Amino acid sequence: MIDSQITPSSSSSSPFSPLFHNFFKSSFFRFVDRTALLSPSMTMMTPPPLDQEDDEMLVPHSDFATEGPQPMEVVPQAEAASTVENQPVEDPPTSRFTWTIENFSRLNTKKHYSDIFIVGGFKWRVLIFPKGNNVDHLSMYLDVADSATLPYGWLRNAQFSLAVVNQINHKYSVRKDTQHQFNARESDWGFTSFMHLSELYDPSRGYLVNDTCVIEAEVAVRRAIDYWTYDSKKETGYVGLKNQGATCYMNSLLQTLYHIPYFRKAVYHMPTTENDMPSGSIPLALQSLFYKLQYSDNSVATKELTKSFGWDTYDSFMQHDVQELNRVLCEKLEDKMKGTVVEGTIQQLFEGHHMNYIECINVDYKSTRKESFYDLQLDVKGCRDVYASFDKYVEVERLEGDNKYHAELHGLQDAKKGVLFIDFPPVLQLQLKRFEYDFMRDTMVKINDRYEFPLQLDLDRENGKYLSPEADRRVRNLYTLHSVLVHSGGVHGGHYYAFIRPTLSDQWFKFDDERVTKEDMKRALEEQYGGEEELPQTNPGFNNTPFKFTKYSNAYMLVYIRESDKEKIICNVDEKDIAEHLRIRLKKEQEEKEHKKKEKAEAHLYTIIKVARNEDLAEQIGRDIYFDLVDHDKVRSFRIQKQMPFNLFKEEVAKEFGVPVQFQRFWLWAKRQNHTYRPNRPLTHQEEAQSVGQLREVSNKAHNAELKLFLEVELGLDLRPLPPPDKTKEDILLFFKLYDPDKEELRYVGRLFVKGGGKPSEILTKLNEMAGFSPNEEIELYEEIKFEPTVMCEHIDKKLTFRASQLEDGDIICFQKLLSAENPSHCRHPDVPSFLEYVHNRQVVHFRSLEKPKEDDFCLELSKLFNYDQVVDRVARQLGLDDPTKIRLTSHNCYSQQPKPQPIKYRGVDHLSDMLVHYNQTSDILYYEVLDIPLPELQGLKTLKVAFHSTKDEITIHSIRLPKQSTVGDVINDLKTKVELSHPNAELRLLEVFYHKIYKIFPLNEKIENINDQYWTLRAEEIPEEEKNLGPHDRLIHVYHFTKDASQNQMQVQNFGEPFFLIIHEGETLAEVKVRIQKKLQVPDEEFSKWKFAFLSLGRPEYLHDSDIVSSRFQRRDVYGAWEQYLGLEHSDTAPKRVYTANQNRLTFEKPVKIYN
Repeated sequence: MIDSQITPSSSSSSPFSPLFHNFFKSSFFRFVDRTALLSPSMTMMTPPPLDQEDDEMLVPHSDFATEGPQPMEVVPQAEAASTVENQPVEDPPTSRFTWTIENFSRLNTKKHYSDIFIVGGFKWRVLIFPKGNNVDHLSMYLDVADSATLPYGWLRNAQFSLAVVNQINHKYSVRKDTQHQFNARESDWGFTSFMHLSELYDPSRGYLVNDTCVIEAEVAVRRAIDYWTYDSKKETGYVGLKNQGATCYMNSLLQTLYHIPYFRKAVYHMPTTENDMPSGSIPLALQSLFYKLQYSDNSVATKELTKSFGWDTYDSFMQHDVQELNRVLCEKLEDKMKGTVVEGTIQQLFEGHHMNYIECINVDYKSTRKESFYDLQLDVKGCRDVYASFDKYVEVERLEGDNKYHAELHGLQDAKKGVLFIDFPPVLQLQLKRFEYDFMRDTMVKINDRYEFPLQLDLDRENGKYLSPEADRRVRNLYTLHSVLVHSGGVHGGHYYAFIRPTLSDQWFKFDDERVTKEDMKRALEEQYGGEEELPQTNPGFNNTPFKFTKYSNAYMLVYIRESDKEKIICNVDEKDIAEHLRIRLKKEQEEKEHKKKEKAEAHLYTIIKVARNEDLAEQIGRDIYFDLVDHDKVRSFRIQKQMPFNLFKEEVAKEFGVPVQFQRFWLWAKRQNHTYRPNRPLTHQEEAQSVGQLREVSNKAHNAELKLFLEVELGLDLRPLPPPDKTKEDILLFFKLYDPDKEELRYVGRLFVKGGGKPSEILTKLNEMAGFSPNEEIELYEEIKFEPTVMCEHIDKKLTFRASQLEDGDIICFQKLLSAENPSHCRHPDVPSFLEYVHNRQVVHFRSLEKPKEDDFCLELSKLFNYDQVVDRVARQLGLDDPTKIRLTSHNCYSQQPKPQPIKYRGVDHLSDMLVHYNQTSDILYYEVLDIPLPELQGLKTLKVAFHSTKDEITIHSIRLPKQSTVGDVINDLKTKVELSHPNAELRLLEVFYHKIYKIFPLNEKIENINDQYWTLRAEEIPEEEKNLGPHDRLIHVYHFTKDASQNQMQVQNFGEPFFLIIHEGETLAEVKVRIQKKLQVPDEEFSKWKFAFLSLGRPEYLHDSDIVSSRFQRRDVYGAWEQYLGLEHSDTAPKRVYTANQNRLTFEKPVKIYN
């Protein structure tokens, strides 16, 4: 999943407000040069060539076969491989740079730069925004230090990773990888949202220790690839797939499947028709995608395929799991292949079988169960290679003692339990378990351990140790490696790409989104094993300890092909395998793109002339548009060579519209200062004698390639065209719209020439005729002046002259029947101004329940000018709710396609338009929820989630809702009414607990308004009687459970479980304290004997003996708060996990992959 943007730092320019106190800063730097190759760690999204046509492709020039898809025919012929010579790839110069920043929280600068370090002969530095680049995350970038002094046109290409080191446990360091071609416009590149500030500044997390932050940068400088000129097809014979935002995981899988030719052939043979649309048919979308991968010259888009999955934009920006997508996609294809000539292909390629067995040792009884698999999940942790994982997979488990097996008729028996393979599939997919759940940390972690995989995999080894007795031993299970799918990065974000050898030759290719490059075997195999890499010593004469670092790019999925089946699987796939309708469709697409490409290349030779006519106005006004006269994108356009004389163009118009040249008069359109667009003046005879190109330059100062014209054609009584009348300065061309209040309908009724000195009263009879009214009907006239940002429509005085009313060519008059005082209208919008105001502000809003944010519940037509009360009133009426104040609304995030995290406050916005705006985008979605109390009342309350720990060791969660001005004492009094106390006079206290430590006992008079229960647990408990009567030498200490992660070189203390207070008396030994602790926690003797006890200060344990005086370890004053010194109980965490959504940092977990169609 993506949890960070990869951007230049300069993308943000809003002012910065410091979050912490001003103080001094101090930084220390260290870097080590090296020449060994880093694990490749690529960007989330490789930038495509900038001026590339979307989905551009070439169809091979050959005659199409006329028949449709036939039953699959496998030709044992290897697909033609690229003939491009393999260029040796040199290891790039690489360095690791470490930057130690002291007094980190006191940095008072928006930007903070590291010292300069040199890699590949270039100067670099790290740039951070300690308080975020206008986000609530640490922002971090790699910067070209001397960019301002470099020559014009400079380029630097670098793969790099940036990390914030976890100083308690390196395993939890946050590291993100990317690559970028640096240039003058983008001289820094990195992550705007690197890690959340709350996580960084939490001292218990290990990223800030003694207010010191350690940042690492690993930079590998590569030969600059010119994105403008690099051609994957030319260099490798293959093309890449475009990344939609976070679809690299899908791209790597699709490339792998595409390069299994038997699979591709089967996809081509799935029945589809010319009436299918790729966006609605997975088979057709996949056929289209594979066809373009096979025959295109440029990278291919995947939008049609993801649309066929039923995904929206948000799904394309969610990173998922390759294995999960593989399974879901294959299940969908398997289902859609049923009843077709390719039914069963998925099973034939990928399905194997294993046998689960339980065999009794002392009696003759054996239970077996056969199961199928499409892929195998292999353990990485604790296994050095694939063979060790298979050994572990078939490892025999003994069922004995308390774990005996209940055999039918034989009762409980000692038994052996295990798995053996009945058969392996021709294409063996191995999923490496690089991610696992860490129970100590209660989070997912990535396993970056070294894990080797062979080029050839022999699963018949050691006399078929992996095979069941029923396995067919005649089948030789010798496999050769076809694909290596790589994950680069950590558990919270990263990038996928694939190394594939399509024809199983010695040549490997790296498929990294849009780009395909040649790679050698070392890069594809050894560099993807993971593990640690050792930096060479910088001073060999000294006895330096070698510095090791973890490689974060490693294999995640392996695809092997059985040797005996490779001729069948790596088969020839050519045009006869592709349905004719698909070839015709794609050839047509290609021709259209070639045509567009040609048009684009020749655009400078042509002008687009858009001609609007009376018919266009009549068709559009009142349907597509209400303001102005026409949408120019919906009128007839002509593509005319610039050198063509305009008079010749008029002949083209005559052919198109059937209007002879002598009856045509063209008007130029002009954009007015009030942003309206109207016919301005007719062309002169001199202008019509010019070329089209000259005329465009005269009419269009913006140098737009388009020329917009209005064609005036006068019609006689017989509706035949007449020569245009002479136009003097006194003549004004006006356009007329008619409004019907009863029907709420506005339509175009025609145009007229009027005299500037004339009066509207002189044309009333003509207007009534145009409207179909009686000649004497009384009508009202209004001038439509403008509509942005607000509507301006003014009444016209019929007694004033047109010139006095400031009317001119191109103006619009709207008219309607007169509304008399005796007969007032009961219409919603009785006159033209009110109707235009309504049209301008009307907004159809899609309302969704906040509980079901993906589904529209109902739609309402509202006005953008509605205030808060009017909006919630309409929603309440729709829901049949009497009290609108119980409605709470939440705005829509246009980027994530999700509700915004914070709801709209009661009367917190002025108008509906404010509810729908998200940055510079406008949405038409709002979310609603129905509250149990009115929103104004709720906003005056504070809701706290409190975990009550009873004396019976039971935990219950309570929501306490009180006025914001309430105190902790009020919370406790309210809680007492909801919980069972040990006795009526029991006193309670409220604690702040975070990551299994007690940080605070809340004073009873503290206001609850500022208490945060989103990240901290609020715990309430009874105060023990003994604590109320502390002696002068007694101490109340913190007691926490902890464990150590022994797998780390550096000792790591991890707290878990429920912390508590304990009284220690002066002179009391550990042995005496242990008795009380065991009694309090009710731990059995056998278990308690394994526990160790330590005094911990600032995270460092000092183990205690039974005879030690405990009170002597604890100082009389607090150091950094009481939680920094505590009595630690070291033991394994065997308790079941309790999960409170209120007290966990909200991490973003992956959504399950769903294909909806």
